[in-house]
Amino acid sequence: MQSKASTPDEYYAELPDDRREAMIKLRKVIKKNLPKGFQEVMNYGMPGYVVPHKIYPDGYHCDPKLPLPFLGLASQKNSINFYHMGIYADPKLLKWFTSEFPKHSKKKLDMGKSCVRFKKPEDIPYDLIGELVSKMSPQDWIKLYESGLKK
Repeated sequence: MQSKASTPDEYYAELPDDRREAMIKLRKVIKKNLPKGFQEVMNYGMPGYVVPHKIYPDGYHCDPKLPLPFLGLASQKNSINFYHMGIYADPKLLKWFTSEFPKHSKKKLDMGKSCVRFKKPEDIPYDLIGELVSKMSPQDWIKLYESGLKK
């Protein structure tokens, strides 16, 4: 369910009432905790946080015209999805996150490679998400990203 919104503000404004508050709260937590240098954009039909070309001119290897993606948020049919490329690419960060999650939530972790799904807005562990997004700077992400490309 990709949005046709051209800005993150438009995206949040078009959300259904039962999702808007949680998504806006997630956005605030991310913006408060995300290290300096990332940029909020619309990416793949959802709000995302990227390493802009002014920091990483090479861009995303799949399409160098695009900035390097890092985080994404999406309100899908059955869940609110939080995408974090760092937990996909860094086994230590993934281990930290999966061990911390039960301390912050009574729900079972519903996760794909980089995607964490929350079926109900009240299940979102905002403090844990804030801590997670604070753990990787744009420079850390670039280094990890490039090390994965060279394998």
